[in-house]
Amino acid sequence: MIDKAVQALKRGEFILLYDFDEREGETDLAIRSDAVTPRHIMQMRKDAGGLICTAVHPEAAQRLGLPFASDLLNGTSFGEKTGDIPYDRKNRSSFSLWVNHRNTFTGITDNDRALTITAIADQVKLALNGGGYNFGGEFRSPGHVPLLRAADSLLDQRKGQTELSIALAEMAGITPTITICEMLDDESGKALSKADAIAYANEHNLVFIEGNEVLDHWDSQKEH
Repeated sequence: MIDKAVQALKRGEFILLYDFDEREGETDLAIRSDAVTPRHIMQMRKDAGGLICTAVHPEAAQRLGLPFASDLLNGTSFGEKTGDIPYDRKNRSSFSLWVNHRNTFTGITDNDRALTITAIADQVKLALNGGGYNFGGEFRSPGHVPLLRAADSLLDQRKGQTELSIALAEMAGITPTITICEMLDDESGKALSKADAIAYANEHNLVFIEGNEVLDHWDSQKEH
C-alpha cells in the first residue's frame, strides 16, 4: 500500500492517512500542497470537515524562519505546558503561524486558500533549493492557513500526521509540504471511524494508508 500512496501523491491525488489506534485515531485527507486547487479545498471542507492545515518539512521551516506557536506563546497565560497534549504527552504541538498570501482578499475562500497553499509550496521549494525565498514578503499573519512545522527528526522524534505526511512526501520525492484535513463524523460529532474512512476511500477510489505502514517503511529505509 505504501507504493500506491507514494504514487498517488506524485500524481497530485488525495490519499487518506490514518495515524495510530493509540494516538489520535484520526484519518486525514492529504494531498501535495503544490497540487492544491480550489476544488480540493472544497472537498476537504465538505467531505472531511476538520482544520485544513499545511505541513512543512523541518529544514524548510527553519530556513523560512517559521516558529513553533508554543514558543511564541511562552510567557503568556496560554503558554504550552509540558505533557499537556493528551494524545502526545512527549512532544510539543506542531502548529506554527497562520498565514494568508498577500494577494488574497479575506483569505478564507476556496480560491484564496488554494492560492496561499500553493504559494507556501513555492517558498518551501525555493528554500530547499538554495534561495530566492521571501516568506515575509509573500504572506501576512494571522491568516486562514495554519502551518504545521514537522519535528526535526520526523518519525524518529514525533509520530503525528504532520510527520507521517512529510515522510511520505520524502518517499515520493516531491516538494515536502502536504496539506491535510481531519475527517469528522457528522452523526457522532467525533472523528470519522477507521471503517467509515476506508469506506470513503473505496467509494472515491482513493488510497487508504495507516501510520504503521508508513513507520515500518521509514524504519526499513534507515536499516538499508
